[in-house]
Amino acid sequence: MNDDTRLQVLGLSGSLRKHSFNTAILHAAVGLAPNDMHIRVRTLEEVPVYNEDLRAEGYPVPVQALREEIAAADGVLFATPEYNYSIPGVLKNAIDWASRPPDQPFEGKPVAIMGASPGRIGTARAQYHLRQCFVFLDSRVMNRPEVMVSGANKLIDESGRLTDDATRQHIAKMLEAFADWCRTMK
Repeated sequence: MNDDTRLQVLGLSGSLRKHSFNTAILHAAVGLAPNDMHIRVRTLEEVPVYNEDLRAEGYPVPVQALREEIAAADGVLFATPEYNYSIPGVLKNAIDWASRPPDQPFEGKPVAIMGASPGRIGTARAQYHLRQCFVFLDSRVMNRPEVMVSGANKLIDESGRLTDDATRQHIAKMLEAFADWCRTMK
């Protein structure tokens, strides 16, 4: 397929860390995406802390850009770390900004969630909390397959490359399912 007909997926990492495991699996997903899918990874460090007074003056430029990118995407792929049994503040903050009226861009939007952690349950609790956010926003969260990468510190090398073939295959399988999900939701 040519670029004009490929599914356009926005990849968002809930981590700002330079050597983030979650950003690493998003970058791995770019190379593992099916031929009919293009994934663009976007960072969140420019999104200011949510403040209703700021929003009343108009959306800050980085927030408006994020809202437009979400609206234009055929689907959104999140990679979230787990902080204190939940989603990180930076990710929740970006969702809070993007979801403010008018025209919140998550409504009806296909969403897939994955996460990586050095821990044993690979961000399971954070992923379930993130799903709760999207219930209210009326997004179309794909249920399976789930990608919860445990022991990420042993599967991602110093350069940020996902080296584990089984994990790469699992992400590729999830992306195939997400491509089908995005087409179904259109």
